Amino acid sequence: MAGGVRLTVGAGPWLVLCALAAAGALVVQALLPLLAHTLDWQPGLWLAQPWRLLSAAWVHHSPLHLLANLAGTLAVAALGVVAGCGPRAALAWALAWPLTHAGLALQPGLTTAAAPPLAHYGGLSGVLHAAVAVVAVQLLLRDHGRRRAIGAALLVGLLLKLAQESPGGPALRHGAGWDFAVVPLAHALGAAAGALCALLCLWPHGPRAAGSSAS
Repeated sequence: MAGGVRLTVGAGPWLVLCALAAAGALVVQALLPLLAHTLDWQPGLWLAQPWRLLSAAWVHHSPLHLLANLAGTLAVAALGVVAGCGPRAALAWALAWPLTHAGLALQPGLTTAAAPPLAHYGGLSGVLHAAVAVVAVQLLLRDHGRRRAIGAALLVGLLLKLAQESPGGPALRHGAGWDFAVVPLAHALGAAAGALCALLCLWPHGPRAAGSSAS
């Protein structure tokens, strides 16, 4: 409706991915430590055991780690609905999910004696950064100036966050007040994979095809 709230149509696939992310993490957390080392990303195993490219997102190292990422998943669900993320945006996010973890194979080339390589990785944060990048591209490709401005602001905020985390530095970063370490490179890889996949899935179809919404 003109001047009113835009009603999103076709957000089902996006919400299904959010539910899959949250439900998988909850199930794996309930079964830890039984499944952790068979599901997380490890540099020597992911090629021979490719399911780790998906399942690594569900492995969390503490209840606080899980809670933080569940809150992030809820925020991504809301962002996707508000941005009008339809099936093509959901496809972009789904493609970015394994690409985020595959990119971690680049990490040994960035390490130094003071920054040893990553031995294990688990958590939804990289995948959630991919989702935020998809939302930003979704908004940038729409034909409404205000929504494009919001998308640009979201993208700039994401880039500033990534720069502050120094993804080319140590593999693990410990934040005050958290009982787990984050992997800045995973965040950067997720954002890059999300943006690339969103461009591939949304750009050829024009700005109106980028989302599915009715007013």
